[in-house]
Amino acid sequence: MAAASARSGGRTARAGGNSSAKTKIPQQSWRNPQPAPIVLVSGPEEVCAERGIGAIRDYLKAEDPSVEVTDIRADDYTAGTLLAVTSPSLFGEPRLVRVAGVEKCSDAFLDEALKYIEAPQEGATLVLRHTGATVRGKKLLDAIRSGVGGGAEVPCPAIKRDAERHDFAAGEFKAAGRAIAPKALQALTSAFADDLTELAGACQQLLADVDGDITAEVVARYYGGRVETNAFTVADTAIAGQYGEALVALRHALASGADPVPMVAAFAMKMRTMARVAGQRGSSRDIAMRVGMKDWQVDRARRDLQTGWSPRSLGAAIQAIARADAEVKGASRDPIFALERMVTVVATRRPFGA
Repeated sequence: MAAASARSGGRTARAGGNSSAKTKIPQQSWRNPQPAPIVLVSGPEEVCAERGIGAIRDYLKAEDPSVEVTDIRADDYTAGTLLAVTSPSLFGEPRLVRVAGVEKCSDAFLDEALKYIEAPQEGATLVLRHTGATVRGKKLLDAIRSGVGGGAEVPCPAIKRDAERHDFAAGEFKAAGRAIAPKALQALTSAFADDLTELAGACQQLLADVDGDITAEVVARYYGGRVETNAFTVADTAIAGQYGEALVALRHALASGADPVPMVAAFAMKMRTMARVAGQRGSSRDIAMRVGMKDWQVDRARRDLQTGWSPRSLGAAIQAIARADAEVKGASRDPIFALERMVTVVATRRPFGA
């Protein structure tokens, strides 16, 4: 037992995790976690959790290739399993036990896990995955975070904000020791704005397939079609005041089969958010509570508003979007012209023809 504690202490010290007000155990980055007798992988972001758990496995295998890996589920648990899979084998190989579904754990697992963390088996690393989706297992989490068992925590909070996705993708290339151009990074995160798993996969594909630096041309070659058909990419470009680029993006989107109706809806959604945030004072959290939005939406709207928007130009853009909405739904025989006129008003910040 003393050996296990000493082994854990050395690793957590090297990890340099910071303890928060709610926990007394080291907090480790999911990009570079290190084993401890008990490792709690918490939070809803599954991509980060999988990376963190995989990194712990790789760490143990590098130390001893004979490590024995066992997977069990806390919500479909057979009594006595935890002790059986963590107990030393005949040849004394290290053991890695990965437990999924702790947020849905059975009473049997909860009881045995609470007893186990009080006296972890020497040579065993127990990784507990809790998504935070429910409060089930809170007693176990509280015990681990209080320091029982010599544990460590790998937080995996949700990645929702544009800035967080940008940082995630940048971290993928930094971790691989590769450079990516700012425009390439922006194009990549825009192309996969709705799915972090796909964004992670795209980053890994580029790293595997492309030698040297990742440029905007490389991203366009691999994922240009996806970027072009993303209505929000067209809206973002126009809102940023990039008139020529916005028209090109619009034409590519239409050529790729984009429907004019959701295209206008994307503009309307973003412009409504900007209008609600414009003129508001206070922190993003305070504004979000007042207007009934998420704080990351407020952050994004504030950034958009800083690209040359005024109350007058906002009003003109909202009118142009409303007109385009009617025209693409049948009020005009030329929906393409309606879209181009809307993009012109939004991107140039002035009424059409002025």
